[in-house]
Amino acid sequence: MSFCKHCIQGVRHEGEPQGKLETIAGVACYIATPTVDYPKDKVILFLPDVFGIELSNAKLLADDFAKNGFKVVAMDYLNGDALAADAMNSPSFDFMGWLSKHLAEQTRPPLDKVIAALKAEGVTKFGATGYCFGGRYTFDLAFDNVIQCAVVSHPSLLKVPDDLETYFSKSQAPLLINSCEVDQMFPAAAQTKADEIFGDGKFAPGYKREYFPGCTHGFAVRGDLSDPLVKAGKEGSFKAAVEFFIAHL
Repeated sequence: MSFCKHCIQGVRHEGEPQGKLETIAGVACYIATPTVDYPKDKVILFLPDVFGIELSNAKLLADDFAKNGFKVVAMDYLNGDALAADAMNSPSFDFMGWLSKHLAEQTRPPLDKVIAALKAEGVTKFGATGYCFGGRYTFDLAFDNVIQCAVVSHPSLLKVPDDLETYFSKSQAPLLINSCEVDQMFPAAAQTKADEIFGDGKFAPGYKREYFPGCTHGFAVRGDLSDPLVKAGKEGSFKAAVEFFIAHL
């Protein structure tokens, strides 16, 4: 299991989050709710990167999905131990040591608890949008057909081609992959393999891959918006996600 240097690099985005923090089934969550009428039976599960729901970038993205008519639940599946924003761009942070304490046995149970609680409240359709670390868990939820639509942006920790083939054979969730030019975690070879497995109509539920030149891993949530190509990638990946959820959720 490994990550790349871009997994903890990035820029904090400016803005005032509009959602609220709540506890669901004992798990801290950031809830972004549309201000207009919206389908109460649908929720987008926001699976953040290693900086968790505390990073303003994640909250602002969740708010943006809510502005497009989706209730969003961003979950602290890192159990109160997300990386602090200070760790961003830090060459001395022991990232692999941190990762060893955030394996599936620690991070999957909070997701399942929140999903069960939301089902009890009447939610029947779940989309998931996962960034970096969250891409791994978006795939896992899709494997179990817990979610009905999946979006991953610069996913990490995927075994290629194994996880792509498992997704194809087990999941019924339409899949959007937001990929980029420089991504050690989901490089060009993995992108090509995904297209080979899912593309040309082979995956009946639906598949699309977006590609953003001039962007590096992390662009969709921690990109430097002063760079025009990165800004275009961040905005383009969000637009693609919204359109995909509208079409498939």
